[in-house]
Amino acid sequence: MKKEKTVDYHIKLGWHAISRMYNAYAVRYDMTMAIGFVLLNIDLEQGTPATKIGPLLGMEPRSLVRMLKSLEERGWIRRVVDENDKRFVRILLTDAGKEKREIAREGVIQFNNVIRENIPLEKLVIFFDVMKDITRLVEDENAKIKATGIDEIILNRDYAE
Repeated sequence: MKKEKTVDYHIKLGWHAISRMYNAYAVRYDMTMAIGFVLLNIDLEQGTPATKIGPLLGMEPRSLVRMLKSLEERGWIRRVVDENDKRFVRILLTDAGKEKREIAREGVIQFNNVIRENIPLEKLVIFFDVMKDITRLVEDENAKIKATGIDEIILNRDYAE
């Protein structure tokens, strides 16, 4: 099958174009797209537990730790350790972080406005439905792969004994 006829090719192609656009926008404000997404996923009022940010964005823990350290050094976030459970860390935005978050938010709004002005609502509704279906199918396949992987590990271990 030619790559141009695969679903994942078009999703990846579109996402890379969006990513390049967001990074071109973000660099003007001393940010990256990834930084913008992290800032957008920190609750303005309550902050967000550090352990919740990575899974929301699909980031590996090491990458998230590096990014949070960088954001803290820039003065855009602060970490607050729970007094009752020292393992629990909440990430809060500083005033500077809130300003950067607003810049990222504006970039997302601008992009969505361009899309909505140029693509009819009926097409967007279909697109959202198709993406939900694709996500569900991918999650189902991941569950099957994980289940099969565990079974294979158990079988291989039992067989080796």
